Amino acid sequence: MSIPLNRTVEALPPSGIRKYFDVVQGMDDAISLGVGEPDFDTPWHIRDEGIYALEKGRTHYTSNAGLMELKTEICRYLARTQNIRYAEDDVFVTVGGSEAIDLCMRALLNPGDEVLIPQPSYVSYEPCALLAGAKSVIIDLREADDFRLTKQALSSHITDKTRLLVLPYPNNPTGAIMEKKDLEAIARLLIDRDIYVLSDEIYGELTYGGRHCSIASIPGMQERTILVGGFSKVYAMTGWRLGYAVGPKDLIAQMLKIHQYAIMCAPSMSQYAGIEALRNGDEDIAMMRGEFDKRRRYLLHSFAQMGLECFTPYGAFYVFPNIGAFGLSSDDFVMRLLREEKLAVVPGTAFGACGEGFIRISYAYSLDTLKRAMERLARFLSRLKEA
Repeated sequence: MSIPLNRTVEALPPSGIRKYFDVVQGMDDAISLGVGEPDFDTPWHIRDEGIYALEKGRTHYTSNAGLMELKTEICRYLARTQNIRYAEDDVFVTVGGSEAIDLCMRALLNPGDEVLIPQPSYVSYEPCALLAGAKSVIIDLREADDFRLTKQALSSHITDKTRLLVLPYPNNPTGAIMEKKDLEAIARLLIDRDIYVLSDEIYGELTYGGRHCSIASIPGMQERTILVGGFSKVYAMTGWRLGYAVGPKDLIAQMLKIHQYAIMCAPSMSQYAGIEALRNGDEDIAMMRGEFDKRRRYLLHSFAQMGLECFTPYGAFYVFPNIGAFGLSSDDFVMRLLREEKLAVVPGTAFGACGEGFIRISYAYSLDTLKRAMERLARFLSRLKEA
């Protein structure tokens, strides 16, 4: 008996990230640098708040939009870090940043609308647009531009059907960032063409050599920007499943409507922990960012010694080395590396076709793990050069 599956869902490919993660689970002595999850435990003072919430029986539904106290702290956080002023009604709490991305597209887009998606970028944007009935228009980012979105590239892809731009910075997988001058260059174009922006700023606090700038802080952009943030990456709270969306009240209200029917509310214990993270977690962020920066610099130094070309990332916790000189496709390179050295990384093509010729390596792992991994990568590259 055949199951009458939804054709759109059936046609979706599985995540290119998880494919290699699943393979490595069955291998002895394998090292995986494929998943973007901090190796730190959630700081104790944040865990304590979650434990205290359980002990006090705070295990019931919260408001659909989240605890008012948490929404207030999100507003305060954005005011002090980005100088953007929001009211609590502009905020709602989601089950991770990924839910916020999905709800934004479903609430904003109609069939036939076009979504501009710069790639390489996170694997969820294109499927979410497809599930919302919209058309994805891919903007290929170039290493020559430091993987930034330029005004010229943006302008050449805008049509009368363009409704939304996904702005994925700091970027997964490249580690690229957009500075204030870059954002100002594209803001006027977006305002003039009445295009909304989904700004995925989940890695905003993980910016090296300067402070992250949100496009919502650019004059004229706050009212057309849906800012997505979360706790997973910067507070090592991946399993707590806590994120948020901030934006125009009318759009937030429609996103909340879908959330009410599909989710009800984010986990109550996680929300209480999130309040503590925002109030007292700045030192934790600084510590983790410092450790990630050490790992970032170690990898770039190791690549230079191996003769492996790599763009210098200034955000997130990924490097995106160029493997084009070795004559292998990204998939072939990754599969051979896994088979011959038991080292798992992700092919650049998992993040879009323009990722061909690159691989993504996560440095959300310990320095000891990275050192062992680089020994294996160096051996592999030596054999490729000798062949």
